[in-house]
Amino acid sequence: MTIRASRIRVIGLVQGVGFRPFIHRIAFKHGLKGYVVNLGGSEVEIHVEGSEEGINRFLRSLREEKPPPARIEELLITPVNPLGLDSFVIKRSERKVTRRSAIPPDLGICEDCLREILDPGDRRYRYPWNSCAWCGPRYSMIYRVPYDRENTSMDRFPLCEECRREYRDLNNTRRYHAQGISCQKCGPSTILLDGRGRIVETRDPIGFAARLLMDGHILAIKGMGGYHIAGLASRRDVVERVRRIKDRPSQPLALMVRDCKIAERIAWVNEGLCRILRSPQRPILLVEGKSGGPVDPLVAPGVHWLGIMLPYTGLHALLLREVDDGFLIMTSGNRHGFPMCRTLDCLLDQVGGEVDYILEHNRVIAHRVDDSVARLTRGRLLLLRRSRGYAPYWIRVKAKLPESLALGAELQTAGGVAFEDKIVLTQFIGDLDNPAQLSELQEETEWFLEQYKLKPRHLVIDMHPGYSSRRLAPVLMEKYGVEILEVQHHCAHALSVIADRGLEPGKTYPAVTVDGAGYGLDSNIWGGESLIVEDGSCERVSHIRYFPLPGGDAATRNPIRTLIGILSTGMGEDEVVEVLGKLGRIPDIIGESTVRLVYKMAGSSPLTSSAGRVADALSALLGFSYKRTYEGEPAIVLESKLLASKVEPDRDREPFIKGGGLDAFGSVMFTIESLLEGGLMEGMKRAATVLYWIGYTLASAALSRVRDDLLFSGGAAVNDYIAMGVEDAASEYGVSVVYHENLPPGDGGIAAGQLMRLAYLER
Repeated sequence: MTIRASRIRVIGLVQGVGFRPFIHRIAFKHGLKGYVVNLGGSEVEIHVEGSEEGINRFLRSLREEKPPPARIEELLITPVNPLGLDSFVIKRSERKVTRRSAIPPDLGICEDCLREILDPGDRRYRYPWNSCAWCGPRYSMIYRVPYDRENTSMDRFPLCEECRREYRDLNNTRRYHAQGISCQKCGPSTILLDGRGRIVETRDPIGFAARLLMDGHILAIKGMGGYHIAGLASRRDVVERVRRIKDRPSQPLALMVRDCKIAERIAWVNEGLCRILRSPQRPILLVEGKSGGPVDPLVAPGVHWLGIMLPYTGLHALLLREVDDGFLIMTSGNRHGFPMCRTLDCLLDQVGGEVDYILEHNRVIAHRVDDSVARLTRGRLLLLRRSRGYAPYWIRVKAKLPESLALGAELQTAGGVAFEDKIVLTQFIGDLDNPAQLSELQEETEWFLEQYKLKPRHLVIDMHPGYSSRRLAPVLMEKYGVEILEVQHHCAHALSVIADRGLEPGKTYPAVTVDGAGYGLDSNIWGGESLIVEDGSCERVSHIRYFPLPGGDAATRNPIRTLIGILSTGMGEDEVVEVLGKLGRIPDIIGESTVRLVYKMAGSSPLTSSAGRVADALSALLGFSYKRTYEGEPAIVLESKLLASKVEPDRDREPFIKGGGLDAFGSVMFTIESLLEGGLMEGMKRAATVLYWIGYTLASAALSRVRDDLLFSGGAAVNDYIAMGVEDAASEYGVSVVYHENLPPGDGGIAAGQLMRLAYLER
């Protein structure tokens, strides 16, 4: 028999997913000798030698039988000389980088590991940190690549003899050479503390914690990527306490539910939604709650959605099985505006003494990783927050990118790095107006530079002169000697779709970008834009007609100010007072003297074309929301009320066009007329119609210039009514709407668009 040999480099998600043990098994099955080794760019190298037929069968098995979480993006196969090896081995990982590959994200507990911790006959019965090659923490516990136990926070937990036997057993599919495995004897331990951090003696901390929760106590729980604050979602007094601790008066609180049967009891959940909830990513999914159900309305005031997720660690699964309700509030463990805590010191500093107890474990969290959040828009799954389960898996683009980094936007943001044809975004960082989150943005982006051995040439930032990232940019510029490139906010939104969907960058694309605010090329605040994207630049062809924001940021916090600003573009001061009086907004919501003051301010206030601010004004007009306590609140509440009431827009009504764009004043007056004449339901129908025509007119303006598939992005691109208008316009032009799939359409995807701009510079 002639001995052949091949060296194979595998690129993709191939570290931390049981890939090397899998390679060993199929090499043994096909009678091959050689080795498999993790390398320092997160890639895997394989050397196999044996018969040509055996190697071909091996390659077929490699492609068809890979572990469930693995993703193979490239196989680089090179014939080499045989080495005369007499066995196949898993070699010790090396730090050298031959080709860069993906860093693994965290994976929710698999069905096999869950079954083990629920089986009284299994040695891992009730062990909360059970994992295997197919599930468990990855990114949240990795210090450096390659992904080996000594490079993670599991390095302080040596394997016991029983786990070591599994680790060495070639036939143990889930645990052979699985780096993160452990058991009660050798793994992380769980303890219960009081609210001040003092140990509470108990043999069963999880069972004790469940009883405390059922008694109405509030607990902080250390999970995979940080702490949660947990409590009963069925008791008003508990929900009120959680809101006080979080300083979160109205933002919906996430729920964790035992399983899909419980989810179906509290929300309208079908099998398709359950598949999303059960996926390895285990996102928080926004679903329609059941009115009159056991969840207290204060959990999600003003909206018809509930944000629910399934347990993604054994600890969560065991805890939920002992809570009678089967569901709990499970919201991030931090004060409002601060990063979620990942250390006990942070938790005690922020909420020590306010939570009653703390369920703690002793595995270090290397990277804070918040829960991901998703929703359906027009039947499509869209990410609102990309973090646990998704980050830091890369985005591959159809372009060559210089080694660079980007700092994203200001709110709800993520940073990122670029190299080759790949963009790697950090997990969700949050709002950069908090210094702790700005520091974390720097830490996480620089970690990627180090792990991928990058020497950045460019630093890409938003054009807004007031963004907090401007304070970080000079530090990074001096440290790395990079050139700073500014990219306009909405152009970055459009380019992020090209990156996300792997589109050909050389084409010319029409685009619609809708959001709350972005600094425009004319120094006004953009937010409802029709763009043409060509050669990485964006030509603005239409927009919502400008209107003032009286008091600037004050108007974003108090949407009735935005309403007054819109009315001021077509009414006198006395008329505005009269209209608001008829609507019942004076004096209960805003006094007459304040109305007059805000009206006067409008004449010298910033101008905006924001779709989000139009939605805010409509929300205030209909009496749904008068104060923004979390990002997007008035617009979110408006959409929820319309969807819950099954309001359909009037697709035949001509929109109010003035000066080439949808006129906010005409649209608001259109709504006021029906509200005064026909009541709330008629007003809601008109508001839905306005949102629909925002999408329709912006899409039509772009498509009238370039008839091709339409890019759709921005924080308001998740709004069902705006999306409906965009889709109808695209249908009339015979083209498709290109939604996001892997990145949030909001500011969490901005960094990808910023980095995509570099592809055009390279060309």
